[in-house]
Amino acid sequence: MLDILIKNAKIIDGTGLPVVEGNVGIRGDKIVYPTEEQAAKKVIDAAGRMVSPGFIDAHSHGDLILGTESAHLFKTNQGVTTEVTGQCGLSIAPTNPAYLDLVQHLLSLGTASFPDDMVNWNNFSRYLEYADKQPKTANVMMYVGHSTLRIAVMGFANRVATDEELEQMKAILKDAMEHGAAGFSTGLIYTPSCYADEREVVELAKVIKPYHGIYASHMRNESYDIIKSVRETIDVGRKAGVTVDISHHKTLGKANWGLQKETLRLIQEARDEGINVVCDQYPYTCNMTHLNACIPPWYFDQGFDIMTEQLKDPEFRAKLRKEMEDPETPYDNYYLNAGGWSGVFVSSSTQTPQAEGKFISEYAAEIGKDPWDAFFELMVENKCSSGGVYSSMCEADVCEIASAPFCIVGSDGLTRSWEEKGHPRASATFPHAITYFVKEKKLFTLEHMIRKMTGLTADSLSIKRKGYIRDGYDADLVIFDYDRLKDTATYTNSNSLTEGIDYVLVNGQIVYEDMKLTGIYSGKMIRHNA
Repeated sequence: MLDILIKNAKIIDGTGLPVVEGNVGIRGDKIVYPTEEQAAKKVIDAAGRMVSPGFIDAHSHGDLILGTESAHLFKTNQGVTTEVTGQCGLSIAPTNPAYLDLVQHLLSLGTASFPDDMVNWNNFSRYLEYADKQPKTANVMMYVGHSTLRIAVMGFANRVATDEELEQMKAILKDAMEHGAAGFSTGLIYTPSCYADEREVVELAKVIKPYHGIYASHMRNESYDIIKSVRETIDVGRKAGVTVDISHHKTLGKANWGLQKETLRLIQEARDEGINVVCDQYPYTCNMTHLNACIPPWYFDQGFDIMTEQLKDPEFRAKLRKEMEDPETPYDNYYLNAGGWSGVFVSSSTQTPQAEGKFISEYAAEIGKDPWDAFFELMVENKCSSGGVYSSMCEADVCEIASAPFCIVGSDGLTRSWEEKGHPRASATFPHAITYFVKEKKLFTLEHMIRKMTGLTADSLSIKRKGYIRDGYDADLVIFDYDRLKDTATYTNSNSLTEGIDYVLVNGQIVYEDMKLTGIYSGKMIRHNA
């Protein structure tokens, strides 16, 4: 007998092939091909609805809120059944108690609180003991972040690692890979990852090769120097012999729009050479990160608290403003990329909630201050830990990147709390990809779009037994009504439930039904080398 029979469904199997009508069976946590006469403990009549593999979020920061109700809602409401976490160099583990305050401050954009047990996560296996026990409505695969690794060994030191320090980082990373980490991520615009040279990154990436690990990179630059940054990222893959995922690939700043034509050519050229390079993307024209990303990263080398104190000084502010307004200052300038303060939207600002949901220029006008003073005071009052959404991309570029055959879907969602404002990508990336690229733009067929969210992602990131509706594969499934499917999240109402998703099943159990969590937590931590 089957545990669940999904009958009369329109099946999209993750391969990109056309929809077929039929039944899908589940026994235990696996998919089985049912015969028509097979009995089942539960029958779901999916007449008129689609059943697809569960969506795989190729770029998640969900490790920062693992096990919370917000974690469940953000992912499960949009059909995500597996997420790849620890991105942009910002994994929640491993940690060093001596530098715990530094790493927590760095990660605070992605979480409002930290587990007490975090002080004990000096190795990846100890973290997994904690993670395995947390209630999960999605499966979780995790990278080790470069900034987290660097802080554990050398704090926020603004320099290249010594040979001894590099060996310590390699040993921590090797241990993590042996215990199931999926790879290694960098956030080369962020402190302290940005202080590393290419040699350091390559040597760390070499550690993950024997484990078939993935190197995922938020590159050094996604604007004026994006072509050089893509070359560097590919070069890490070439020298280390590992698969590369270019994180949230995009071109920031109007002056740089169109440069993706060359970056996509470089990626295809590398693939033709035999280097396995892919990119992930979220389907929006605004990006999001710390508001402090407007400031050159070298000012944070002594930590956020000291930077906060410096920002109280009018002379320091004047010096900083001059650098930020100068396009020749060598960093990925989010202020200029957004076209100034009228393009920078405050998404989270816990100490000054009156600024949330407003552009900095708008907020400054409300309080009667110059936008620069308003920005600096937001930084001081929130100790440099506020979130920002930036109007930096154009629709044509987003569509061209999405169309690349090696582009997969990742939310890059920062998901501190369902109650806080953020970016709609956190709660709606996957349904939005369908409504935007398939329904509105008609850029893809539904089957092609689903493949980019399931089978292609599983293949690209070596996620075993997921991404397809196949006999013996994990029973991670989404049942949805294509006609009713609608993402309701916006930039002003960023956390909102998707309409049209009727069921989400993870490892054979129903975790979401009729826009509600069921209270079943069947998600698992994935060991990459298992």
